[in-house]
Amino acid sequence: MALDGAFLCCLRRELETVLTGTRIDKIHQPSREELVFWMRGFGGQYKLFFSTRVQAPRVHLTEYLPENPAQPPMFCMLLRKHLTGAKFLGIRQHGFERALYFDFEALNELGDKVQLTLAAELMGRNSNLILIGENGRIIDAVRRVDFDSHSPRPVLPGLPYELPPQSGDRADLSAISIEEAVKRVLSMRATPLSTAVNKTLMGLSPLLCREVSYLVTRGRDTDTDALSPYEKEKLAAALEKLKMASLCGENAKPYLIFDNKNIPLEYSFLPITQYGLNAIGCEGETLSGILDRFYAEKDEADRLRQRSHDILRVLSNASDRLSRKIGYQKQDLMRSAEREQKRQWGDLINANLHLIPHGADKATVVDYFDPACAEVTIPLDPAKTAAQNAQRYYKDYRKAQTAERVLTEQIAAAEEELQYLDTVLDALSRAKTVREIDELRAELAAGGYLRLQKSNRKPAAPLGPMEFLSSDGFRIRVGRNNFSNDKLTLRDSRGCDIWLHTKNIPGSHTVIVTEGAEVPEATLREAAVLAATFSKAADSSQVPVDYTAIKYVRKPAGAKPGRVIYDHQQTVYVTPDATLPDRLKKEDSR
Repeated sequence: MALDGAFLCCLRRELETVLTGTRIDKIHQPSREELVFWMRGFGGQYKLFFSTRVQAPRVHLTEYLPENPAQPPMFCMLLRKHLTGAKFLGIRQHGFERALYFDFEALNELGDKVQLTLAAELMGRNSNLILIGENGRIIDAVRRVDFDSHSPRPVLPGLPYELPPQSGDRADLSAISIEEAVKRVLSMRATPLSTAVNKTLMGLSPLLCREVSYLVTRGRDTDTDALSPYEKEKLAAALEKLKMASLCGENAKPYLIFDNKNIPLEYSFLPITQYGLNAIGCEGETLSGILDRFYAEKDEADRLRQRSHDILRVLSNASDRLSRKIGYQKQDLMRSAEREQKRQWGDLINANLHLIPHGADKATVVDYFDPACAEVTIPLDPAKTAAQNAQRYYKDYRKAQTAERVLTEQIAAAEEELQYLDTVLDALSRAKTVREIDELRAELAAGGYLRLQKSNRKPAAPLGPMEFLSSDGFRIRVGRNNFSNDKLTLRDSRGCDIWLHTKNIPGSHTVIVTEGAEVPEATLREAAVLAATFSKAADSSQVPVDYTAIKYVRKPAGAKPGRVIYDHQQTVYVTPDATLPDRLKKEDSR
């Protein structure tokens, strides 16, 4: 469901109740499209979250915070300058417009009190956050809109703030009577009721329009022309209920709808009945709470997908290039395998020099390499003598011999590089934070696969390995990426520790910290399951996992990050378990 004006009207009341008496303590901007105000008051601390993402523009209190960047964006710095310490005054909304205006009392550079407004315009692709001064002029915005754009309203610092332009001639339900609203809906002749409501009344999402039609027509979505007098009365009652719930909070209830797989499907400020037995509805405690729950997992997945898009492109292009290169080299290698025939032809020509006339384009001689001594016809270059033709075949033989050696080395190197890219792709598929993705980006930049933007900021400290505690009390450490794997295995572990890795399958290095003690069978199996779970075989069963002492693990000279060789290994077969990391005591090192 889109965040419509009626829902925002209810949300505005809820936010005002909670935020009254608070001040802005901190301001974070996790991404270009997201903003977090830390509000502190006598009732405690609250996190007010703004999002202008096209797919999910919204504002609400949150408990799930995205990771904050090490260097704040410029808009965040500007907001900190003007709003840190500002007192919350209230929230305004014009009718059922999809925009909320947060008023704050702040101090200017001279120490005088001024009123500043943050306009949260939540309108799909036109969503924006705009800071407005007390003179009504724009200080700045998350999205600047210049005069050359297709938007009818420029948004630039110094310009007077103008209300967002209204689309179409739909009426504001909060500003007209129910009789007028019904009259407007029925004026749409030969139109399904849900469509008529959607096209004549503003501030109502398609979900609410369908719900009104469902309540009036029992799910038939009858055309407006075919509504009975009783159904018209029910239409007036449904619109009245919706209006009173949004404007006055009468019978308003935070409501969340789940599909049969327990995935959030819709949210509303009224119970939704149109799905029948195809969905499950439940009431929430607050509107902010249901928004937070609805978008938490979806937002994180979208955020990581956007952040990792360039890495996926680089990995895909490099893998395709290497695959094509290996294919061509293997074809050349197959051709070089025919070199022995060229050497034999050279020998046969030298053995029959006296029989081959000058200028001949071929020579038919007895093939003494054939047990049957059959005749063979050898192509010749008429411009060369027989001896010169023999030397040409010897030269082709030596070139093919060299090509075989070089191609074998190049194919092995390309296949090793392809395996390395596969390990990066595997680590990317398991990355759960922006920092993990940034470390993979740095790894690829160090390998020359992509170029990082220059920055004067101090890089964040590397993430440590994931840490778990086995049921027997042994620490189990799991690398996050290839750099992390190298550091964990080659620098941070002792020779008596146990090293585990999926056999011939990309995955994380896993180490059991033994401190000289003998490792119980249960701990070894748990570590093996973790190694399989944090690998490319996470969705498989009976995954082979090799384990050996760290002292038997070493890195070949010049090998790619994460690549090691080992011996004295044993193999155990386990089935990955995605719930095991959560069941073991976890101490994420960051």
